[in-house]
Amino acid sequence: MSSRWDREVGFGTRSRGLKPWMLALLIVLLLMVVAVTIGLLAHFLVSEQKIEYYHGTFKISDVQIHSNSGQNSTYQLKDLREMSENLVDEIFIDSALNKHYIKNRIVKLTPEEDGVKADVVMVFKFPSAEQRAITMKKIHSILNQKIRNTRALPINASSVQVNAMSSSTGKLTVQACCGKRVVPLIVNRIMSGEIAAKAAWPWQASLQRNNIHQCGATLISNTWLVTAAHCFKSNTNPYQWTVSFGTTINPPLMKRNIKRIIVHERYRSPAKEYDIAVVQFSPRVTFTDDIRRVCLPEASASFRPNSTVYITGFGALFYGGESQNDLREARLKLISDNVCKQPHVYGSDIKFGMFCAGYLEGIYDACRGDSGGPLVIKDLKDTWYLIGIVSWGDNCGQKNKPGVYTKVAVYRNWIASKTGL
Repeated sequence: MSSRWDREVGFGTRSRGLKPWMLALLIVLLLMVVAVTIGLLAHFLVSEQKIEYYHGTFKISDVQIHSNSGQNSTYQLKDLREMSENLVDEIFIDSALNKHYIKNRIVKLTPEEDGVKADVVMVFKFPSAEQRAITMKKIHSILNQKIRNTRALPINASSVQVNAMSSSTGKLTVQACCGKRVVPLIVNRIMSGEIAAKAAWPWQASLQRNNIHQCGATLISNTWLVTAAHCFKSNTNPYQWTVSFGTTINPPLMKRNIKRIIVHERYRSPAKEYDIAVVQFSPRVTFTDDIRRVCLPEASASFRPNSTVYITGFGALFYGGESQNDLREARLKLISDNVCKQPHVYGSDIKFGMFCAGYLEGIYDACRGDSGGPLVIKDLKDTWYLIGIVSWGDNCGQKNKPGVYTKVAVYRNWIASKTGL
């Protein structure tokens, strides 16, 4: 017994007694420990990535935009902005930083004597350990080098400058002008058939398969939508989907092709948790009074029970009914979790990342076809924020069975990780 004990615990002082196979085993074990440590460290560094913003400027030579507000000049300005954004996209997608690049936004075009100065905000995702000074030099080098070789626009390569931006400033700059509408707010309820005025909810979209409305969605940028994951439980092929904008499905104000559908990784039908997806379409839309993106809340945002919120959609007017051609709107109240989790309401079915809105008396509610659509709230500056996504409910407008919504703030960081917004 004593000799067995010595072999197990005394090898440190009796190394001469180790056999070759034991030494080999020890070396293998040590190598495995080192490999696992390196793997965990690498995983930690890669997974700990953060969104970073960089401000760049460059000069487009021999291009004139007029200072008057004529329609032709406006379209010329929009075209120049779109061409510049497409150029920056192509530069970084076809570069060593393609895995880190997310998007760019031309935030300003300034006429000068011999051309136009463009201000661009570029969004990347880098490991937290990456030094920003080094990253900034890489971005500047790629932008400077590739702009010299482009034929898309006559750009003065020596005019290229790049500076790092703070996260808060970058986010505010990219998010500017979201959540604004030009129509006065007069809203009643969806299920009684109140039709939305033209341009009232410019972020509303209709997701369609074979030109048939399936779900609502919300415009959060000029290429991205957010909607419910359950809309795609039977079909996630982007090429079989389209999106339309405007207050009628037929005729649509504008249509686009879907090029990417990203369903939350943890969504599993028929479970109702993680009911969120983001959808990318192409080509990008140009914002107008009729088509405009909503603002996204911060991840830390919270909203008081009984606050007034609004839902919109093309859904049925009653349970079992058909989707409608005209967009409808309703005014609801946020319901506290304490009320919504009562046994006679939804009890334990209300999970983290969900909330209820509507009225326990019923009547005012979303219905079939409204799924994936927006629930919005406005702040004191009349800026609208997307705080909920139509997710599920028991029937439509039933007593003690209000609508249940995906809480956008809970998934704010997930949205950012997929879209850069």
